[in-house]
Amino acid sequence: MTVRRWWRRLPVLGAWALLGACSPPPPPPGVEVLSAAVLGGPLPGLDAEELARFEAGQALFGRIFLQEDGLGPVYNESSCGACHFTPVLGGGDGGADEDPAALRADDGTCDLLDGHSGRDVRTRVTPAARAAGVAPERASPGADGRRPFTAQPLWGRGLVEAVADGTLLAMEDPDDVDGDGISGKVGRDASGRVARFRRKADVARLADMVSGAALAELGLTTPQHPRELVSGVERLPQGADPVADPEMDQAGIDAVADFVRFLAIPARNMPAGDAEQAQVAEGERLFHEVGCAKCHVPTLPTGPNEVDALSERVVPLYSDLLLHDLGTVGTTPCSPGASPSEFRTDILLGVGLRARYMHDGAAATVGDAVALHGGEGAATRDAFDALPEARRRAVVAFVLSL
Repeated sequence: MTVRRWWRRLPVLGAWALLGACSPPPPPPGVEVLSAAVLGGPLPGLDAEELARFEAGQALFGRIFLQEDGLGPVYNESSCGACHFTPVLGGGDGGADEDPAALRADDGTCDLLDGHSGRDVRTRVTPAARAAGVAPERASPGADGRRPFTAQPLWGRGLVEAVADGTLLAMEDPDDVDGDGISGKVGRDASGRVARFRRKADVARLADMVSGAALAELGLTTPQHPRELVSGVERLPQGADPVADPEMDQAGIDAVADFVRFLAIPARNMPAGDAEQAQVAEGERLFHEVGCAKCHVPTLPTGPNEVDALSERVVPLYSDLLLHDLGTVGTTPCSPGASPSEFRTDILLGVGLRARYMHDGAAATVGDAVALHGGEGAATRDAFDALPEARRRAVVAFVLSL
């Protein structure tokens, strides 16, 4: 028998107090974690209509677009799956570096450069656009630079979307009132909504993420983004863009969002041997002891949802989905709610399936990733470094088991 509403048995004030202090209490034995039967498969418990939506979105996610479909005129990739493919469709990109959004900060605010090329620099041009004189983009004038980044895996992102805004707001501590050196805050999108997607926690909903990526990476206009953005070009030359706008309709956006929404989380990668399992257990204890779990919160609950598979679940994200200042290492352009050195806590769920780590793929190992934690993560980094080598290996073994 699956237990799904265990936290509802807690007194209301006590439950929120736990949320505010760090995280919900860990689920008891037997709580369903909704892992996929096959990696890259759908959430367990979807009904026939939801499963059909997942499959339709999966097909569109993997589709290769051509200029006759609206690709470009400038673009980076021709398919969603071109970035999210490792080890299966919906995963990450295995550490391949890309050029990210180019943003500009003016007087403490963040300019998303929507009046220029937008937040991405597109380096490819369709044949029709090239023949019409359109060139690959360069960073907009005044942008605060281009940085490498790696495409994140999309496991369980529907469950991330289903975490209530109030849960995130209850966990934030922007002024470090409790004095623990951690001052996480919720991310915000350009409209001020509570956000939780992307490295800067600057996107609130999956449909927004899909629509933005369709334009930014594939050059596909959508109902939310009906205008082509080409750096330095106010009006496209005749023949450069043969498809009427919007090039992806709302049904297409919703289908891709449903694939991501219903994509299950990977099964836990637990070792088989007794000695190795004991090492993982020790690593889990040390993960909490050195302070990793202050930001990489083990579980978050989802709220009520019309999709039963997403409703009132306990999700082993190992992230609080909040923004934290990691110091100057690996800084990136700003976002509406985050400075260049602030990042949303990385989701460690499925981290063992990645080839590289950190937002820019700068870390080849988990230990390298820990070493790159500055700012609010510095104390935990130092505590990890102070462990004997065998205990550091145990922490790494635990993280890779997630």
